[in-house]
Amino acid sequence: MTSSTPDALWSSQAIRLLHPAAVVCERVRRRVGRENLLERVDLQVLVGARLLLVAVPDASGSTLLRVLAGLAHADGGRFHLAGALGPDASPAGWARRIAYVGPEPGLFLWMSADETLTLSSRLIGLERGEAGRRMEQVIERWGLAAGRDRPMSRLGLAYMQRTAMAAAMLGDPEVVLLDEPLRALDPDERVRLLRLPGERRTVVLASRYPASEAGVVNQVALLQNGRVELHAPTSALQEHGLPLSLRSIQTLAGMMAVRREAARHATTKPITAEHTASA
Repeated sequence: MTSSTPDALWSSQAIRLLHPAAVVCERVRRRVGRENLLERVDLQVLVGARLLLVAVPDASGSTLLRVLAGLAHADGGRFHLAGALGPDASPAGWARRIAYVGPEPGLFLWMSADETLTLSSRLIGLERGEAGRRMEQVIERWGLAAGRDRPMSRLGLAYMQRTAMAAAMLGDPEVVLLDEPLRALDPDERVRLLRLPGERRTVVLASRYPASEAGVVNQVALLQNGRVELHAPTSALQEHGLPLSLRSIQTLAGMMAVRREAARHATTKPITAEHTASA
């Protein structure tokens, strides 16, 4: 089930019991050159989850996020984000409900943080008064007050990355897609900022350094050879004494694959004459 509803409904007990999915991928495929980076991706991420996406090769994780964000096309399959089947240009549509931040800030270097946020507020259709209120909120949270009126080119990569995140969060998005964000920041500060508040907000974070995302995520998915080989809570790693690392995630995926195969054989085991006689 997918859903995109007003905050009043999200706060109701009924919607919490339904556990709707914020991100749904069904057989999503994407080929780049001769490589099938996305072979057949099936994935469901429930509302409110903080999912770490680890991919082998790395490019497949970035590719999936770009497809979900509408920045690259899928060669096949389908996906839903926050209940929407595709980009929606309406003021309360896709741009307000979905946010994407990639490894590069992607900002105009001659613009200031104030100008960048003003432009972003116009693109998502915020009224002037509401835009001003939200701008002050994100400027405070993302530490942009010092230098907010200066060109971005003078303030360094860390400042630009924080500005890109602030612009993305300006619309209070339901689904946030993050591809290696805030790498120029101090590790502790980065983790603090990536703990995005909001009970109904869903975050998908692609990372080549799983250990650095401890404290930010509560689920992990392994995208390997173009398919999702594992989707589990991070607590599953802890239960097996495994740290949050690529090797541990692959180990857990292998263990769960063996269990699934054993369960499949157990359910399909033929009834022998000996079993019949003992019955």
